[in-house]
Amino acid sequence: MAGILPSLKLTGPSPIDEPRRDSAVRLPLRTTVVELLLSAAVAAVVSLFLQFAATRLSISEPSFAPEALAAVGSGLVLTVLFLLLALGHHRSPRWLRLFGTWVSLSAFSTLALAVPLQATRFYYGGSSVDNGFRMQYMTRMASTPGLADMNYADTPPYYPGGWFWLGGRFANLLGWEGWAAYKPYALTWVAVTTVVAFTLWSVVVRRRIALLAAIATALAGMLHGIEEPYAWPSAAWLAPVAVLAWHALRRRESPRWTLVCIGVYVGFASITYTLHFGFAVLMVLTMAVLIGAFRVHQGNRLWPTVRQLFLRLLPIGLVSLVIALVGWLPYLLATSFLLNNPRSAALHYLPEDGAFLPVPMMQGTAFGVLCLAGLVWLLVRCRRNEVAASMLTIVIAVYCWFVLSTLALVAKTTLLAFRLNVILDVTLAVAGVFGLLELIGYLRRKLDVRYALQISMVACALGLLGAITINQGAIGVALQDSVKAAYQDYYPTGDNAMGQRDPDQLGSWTDDEIRAVAELSGRAPEQNLLLSTDYKLMSFKPYWGFQQETPHYANPLGDYDERAAEIHRWTTAKTADELLGMLRDSKFRTPNVFILSNPDSPHSTVELPEGEEGKLVLQLKGDAFPQLPNVRDYDVYFDRAVFDSPAFVKRDVGPYTVIALR
Repeated sequence: MAGILPSLKLTGPSPIDEPRRDSAVRLPLRTTVVELLLSAAVAAVVSLFLQFAATRLSISEPSFAPEALAAVGSGLVLTVLFLLLALGHHRSPRWLRLFGTWVSLSAFSTLALAVPLQATRFYYGGSSVDNGFRMQYMTRMASTPGLADMNYADTPPYYPGGWFWLGGRFANLLGWEGWAAYKPYALTWVAVTTVVAFTLWSVVVRRRIALLAAIATALAGMLHGIEEPYAWPSAAWLAPVAVLAWHALRRRESPRWTLVCIGVYVGFASITYTLHFGFAVLMVLTMAVLIGAFRVHQGNRLWPTVRQLFLRLLPIGLVSLVIALVGWLPYLLATSFLLNNPRSAALHYLPEDGAFLPVPMMQGTAFGVLCLAGLVWLLVRCRRNEVAASMLTIVIAVYCWFVLSTLALVAKTTLLAFRLNVILDVTLAVAGVFGLLELIGYLRRKLDVRYALQISMVACALGLLGAITINQGAIGVALQDSVKAAYQDYYPTGDNAMGQRDPDQLGSWTDDEIRAVAELSGRAPEQNLLLSTDYKLMSFKPYWGFQQETPHYANPLGDYDERAAEIHRWTTAKTADELLGMLRDSKFRTPNVFILSNPDSPHSTVELPEGEEGKLVLQLKGDAFPQLPNVRDYDVYFDRAVFDSPAFVKRDVGPYTVIALR
């Protein structure tokens, strides 16, 4: 791995080199597979070790000490990486250079992200909002060896479970509950993602350029990607896979193994994040159309061109289909291969950053400058450079997805285009690295050779300063709200990472609720089916839920609206016998535990409307799209008398009343 700084006799590096013309890859298949496996293993070990070390810091919050340590620690790793890139270390053995790179990249990601969370068991975002569903899925997978819906019993999963299933095995290996294993598992995946990105970029560009691309990828992820750790790998790896796909589709000879590897990536996306799967399919098809149109424009015959491209797409489709069926087959069978697929509210969300086209290159930050440099390089080099052409295709595809998502509003839905912002950021950031490297090479060729060393030194210093600036901005600004949530949200033990246990906070009663459910039902958590107004319980114990918290995370096969109507019907009961009859006659598997708000409790903040005095309260949610927020909260009320029967046993727990069927 030669250094960036040249000898005084050199004029600098050539422009970003394209993949070799005689092969779709720079690394042999066996080498690539071995490096992917070894690098992932090294990254996992290094990350877990550093996470363990971070937890020993025991710094009490609130404090800026963890952020300071994270910024300095990760900044030192960046400095070492840039010095090695600048000075080179080609005399050391190749395996040692690779091992050092893997360790450094995983150490950078882990130090930057694990140290700010050193005194909490929660990941970024705590247990609030979307993290509650992620932890619920993780808890479910840790309690079952197979795939299952996060909430509804006896229902095939709708949301891709590949990442969470592996997380369940990770939790089992540690002997932890799923929610507790979520943080170390997610941080480990972030480290693995960075190192694998380096290996994938090494397939299509030189090692030292791949290292810079991996650093840019990690920095982009810290700003926008890592809070969805299950979606981050497919976003981070898309760009190098796109370069491979572009090259493979353009070659005259059929690159079988390259096409298979692209199919593996697309299949991986299908079992981890459906949106990225759909986007990856669109991207590959768009590339095939563009290449085919160009060939026909050059005079090639239409049908032979179509046939050749179809035969290139076929292995990608077959391999990805086989992988996708691993996670999707139960759902496909239950819906007659989507012929009887119920309508889902999963796409009913339009936040502010989904309403407007993303323009990260116009931000007045170091990251914005990097993205602007990337856009300029893509536009200038796309006609002569396969790397630029393929990455520009990604950028165009993202903006096309935004336009399609906006047009989908006519059909009262969206395509969740804002979730692709991270892909755009990664692509432009990496392109910015490539563009700036070419600019350095151009200046060293055009200016007097005596200035070559100075140009490289200044460029290296500015590059390091920019990387540190982006890194500190992520740690100190972009992730701060998520860090606060991780420390302030309550554990299932009834306290939080700062040792607070405020009875006026609903989370402080979680441990008492869990204990009451266990004692009153006499069942293991996974044998209980709850109808609960406190949905966070589902994140901490593998209870089955009669109803999902929001329709947007509900499995379409769960019949969310019908269940809501069934709950409404139960609230009309006036006696215990009437309610018990309704439960017996229900088409659904009915709850054996009810957790309702008790407005009579001194710890309750629920106010009863006129005419509902003395009743117990259950909060439900409905779809309010396209309004923001996209859910509306509403309450339904149960007469206390319907639970006055020997068939029920109940206990008041703080602001709640826990009721179990005997």
